[in-house]
Amino acid sequence: MRKDIDNIFFENSPRIQELARKCEENNTIDKELYTKYEVKRGLRDLNGKGVLAGLTNISDVCAKKVVNGEEVPCAGSLYYRGYNIKDIVKGFLDAKHPGFEETAYLLLFGELPSAQELKDFQVMLAERRRLPPNFFRDVIMKAPSQDMMNNISRCILQLYSYDHKADDTTIPNVLRQSLNLISQFPMLMVYGYHAYNYRQGEDLFIYAPNPALSAAENILMMLREDRKYTKLEARILDMALVLHMDHGGGNNSTFTTHVVTSSGTDTYSTIAAAMSSLKGPKHGGANVKVTQMFEDMKNTLTDWTDEQQIRKYLEDLLDKKAFDRKGLIYGMGHAIYSVSDPRADIFKRFVKQLAREKGHQDEYALYEKVEHMAPEIIGEKRRMYKGVNANVDFYSGLVYSMLDLPPALYTPIFAAARIVGWSAHRLEELTNVDKIIRPAYRPLAPYRSYVKLEDR
Repeated sequence: MRKDIDNIFFENSPRIQELARKCEENNTIDKELYTKYEVKRGLRDLNGKGVLAGLTNISDVCAKKVVNGEEVPCAGSLYYRGYNIKDIVKGFLDAKHPGFEETAYLLLFGELPSAQELKDFQVMLAERRRLPPNFFRDVIMKAPSQDMMNNISRCILQLYSYDHKADDTTIPNVLRQSLNLISQFPMLMVYGYHAYNYRQGEDLFIYAPNPALSAAENILMMLREDRKYTKLEARILDMALVLHMDHGGGNNSTFTTHVVTSSGTDTYSTIAAAMSSLKGPKHGGANVKVTQMFEDMKNTLTDWTDEQQIRKYLEDLLDKKAFDRKGLIYGMGHAIYSVSDPRADIFKRFVKQLAREKGHQDEYALYEKVEHMAPEIIGEKRRMYKGVNANVDFYSGLVYSMLDLPPALYTPIFAAARIVGWSAHRLEELTNVDKIIRPAYRPLAPYRSYVKLEDR
């Protein structure tokens, strides 16, 4: 009986495959029609420029400059509330304090905190690093999923049930909910990971967050059985959180946040929707793909220093002969940046330092070779509308592996940072726009007369 149920629910039977072919046949649209009707596929033009859909004060992504009245590509820049991300990173590194909390304050409230404001904010976040009574037992430990993004989303939706003002969308209440979720997210992530491993037969260890530690330090402490980490490890994870915190209003998960917020729904549903978007391999899941691609590359190459072998492997990737046969070199290229990704530029300097500490110099050298060779090879194989460069995901996967973070948490760590940006954009949408987002799609199907069942 059980086998029959599994066959019905979890197998793509011949009948399902037959119906799927019908779906494909009747859903296919001629690509030329997108050009004919001037439809911006992916809401972007051929140069990757997004269709203007809103206004924001929160962050800005700059990849072009005006020269003699014309836009030309330039080294990429990222701004949080008008501050260059490179200056923000330099500021907290020079001051030798974690950057996550200071940058979160900036994105949420629009200005840099004073020393006392930062201290008060750190205390506020630390006080909220707790879960409702029995939440771990009743929610996290029940049916844990191997996919941590799904697992965390389920937990976020369950938190709705514990909030007696869950549907209140006034700014003070949404801010309260946002601060709670930002503070609770590392626990949902780490505890969910441990719960799944326990169900797989491993030891279970659950550590309470330490109010004296930063967000990055708490993640490393709660994740590791011995609770130990180095200062460099904590500094680099903290930097990763800052670099992933926001990226303009047009990225997929942030746009999802605006769209869902515009419907008037609650904070928990909104953040769960953003999580679903970020999970995709074309968005936040890309760092996992980069790591998997390099593992396959390292197993394929007989000599990691042989540029001819590396070139052949990269050509095979683009020709759909290697790795997942999708024709992509993961971690290369970005929807906006065409010269350089400032996040990757910042990351790279510290990745090299971490590689020395961890004894991964050979692996880092391979990444460098691929970074330099891939744009030329892509240019030879593809029709290019703009430049190609390494994006932040190219190095973040290597960083996370050197930090001994499990691949299952790569995308959740991205989300642990980006939830700050989502919260800021949700507050901005609620403050300024009281209109549901509803774009238009041009119908193509001809009108037909209904035929009775007995006449078909």
